[in-house]
Amino acid sequence: MCQGCGAYPEWRPCITQPMLSRLEAIARATTEKWEGEVLEFNGEPDHLHLLLELTPRTAPSAFVNNLKTVTSRLIRKEFGEHLQQYYWRKPVFWSRSYCIITVGGAPLSVLKQYIEQQEAPE
Repeated sequence: MCQGCGAYPEWRPCITQPMLSRLEAIARATTEKWEGEVLEFNGEPDHLHLLLELTPRTAPSAFVNNLKTVTSRLIRKEFGEHLQQYYWRKPVFWSRSYCIITVGGAPLSVLKQYIEQQEAPE
């Protein structure tokens, strides 16, 4: 089953290109631990797009919550100085919201093209 997933930083466009590269590495490693695969990954300064293949027994909400927890912890640790300027009250990286869309019937080439065309941060 393929899923489209979006994750959003807490109220701010703070993702840089080095952060995006690190987020991709973390996402790929985490997805592999869940016996899934990242088919496509891209992001903009204020959100990420992932095209994932997850097993039917994987609860998408549990996976996304785990992915956000892992990425938040590592990104805040590795890019804390950069992120400090974006914190409002607490050092929170992701908002609590996300979007998951099941895309089992859509052509993968169209979905990959959409994700590839997102404007990456500088």
